Amino acid sequence: MEEMPDPLLDVLAALNVRVTHLSGVEATGHWGLRFDAHEHIKIGAVLTGSCVLGADGEPALRLSAGDCFLMSGYRWFQVADEHATPLDDGQRIFQAAGTRIVRLGAPGADADPTLLLGASVHFLDPTVAALLAGLPLLTAIRAGTGPARAIQPLLRLILEEADRVRIGAPVMIERLAEMLFLQAVRALVEDPAGAMPYGWLGALGDARIGGSLVLMHRQPARRWTVAELGHAVGMSRAAFAARFKQLVGMPPLEYLLRWRMHTAGRELLTGDRTVASVAAEWGYASEAGFSAAFKRIVGVPPGRYRADPMAAAPALKSLNGSAEHLVSFADA
Repeated sequence: MEEMPDPLLDVLAALNVRVTHLSGVEATGHWGLRFDAHEHIKIGAVLTGSCVLGADGEPALRLSAGDCFLMSGYRWFQVADEHATPLDDGQRIFQAAGTRIVRLGAPGADADPTLLLGASVHFLDPTVAALLAGLPLLTAIRAGTGPARAIQPLLRLILEEADRVRIGAPVMIERLAEMLFLQAVRALVEDPAGAMPYGWLGALGDARIGGSLVLMHRQPARRWTVAELGHAVGMSRAAFAARFKQLVGMPPLEYLLRWRMHTAGRELLTGDRTVASVAAEWGYASEAGFSAAFKRIVGVPPGRYRADPMAAAPALKSLNGSAEHLVSFADA
């Protein structure tokens, strides 16, 4: 398998993912749950058995043991043993149970019960998380595919931790779920037979536009022109600009400015560097000029972002549809 494009490595390294509220369903017989939700990315997996998962009226997916799934945006979702099974209110059932894993059906009624786990994915840096806006609504990563091979050991470890009461188990499960999410994103982009994401993630699969993203990520401080980027990937200025905007959703230099500000934001959150020193590193002659550019992209001034990175989320929602996070089965 070819090495991942540099931009994807950059973004995955910068996401600062936190996975919380791991919860699940262990079910036998006929069962079905529906959840209303208003937030966005869910990562999950079927550890044993099988189920049908659907969201927002999209075609439902049949999932079997070892399959993983990503849901990147939904108003509601449902999970059941079969398509026609009546659905109960999932929120009510989880609230009444008060446990991490809800058990449905009679114990021992099925030789192959279904165990389904799901978790909340929180991006502590919403400015970087916004680059993942191109994830499909609902995607399965099948157990029998090549990209799933790296995921299978994580599923076994999660199952082992969920089955046993051990010191530090909640923290261990959250860390494993973080790795599961990152591997799922990698698998989605790398799998040639999968559903290619749109937006920024989809652009990585285009040889020329993906190549220009690599160049910008390798030399983000360089004063690139559109003509230089087009020439570097063998395209005319006009053709490159049009193709880039079509795939990425914004002009090339706008993307470059956004990535610079994303990177500058991470630098502001690490160490004790001043805003002026970060501004100088990125070629700004004045702190005021840098602050104005930072606020235009991130939504808040550098000083406020340093004090509260999540303050950027409301501004990013207007630019990317949503910068909110996922809910688990229990808090959907």
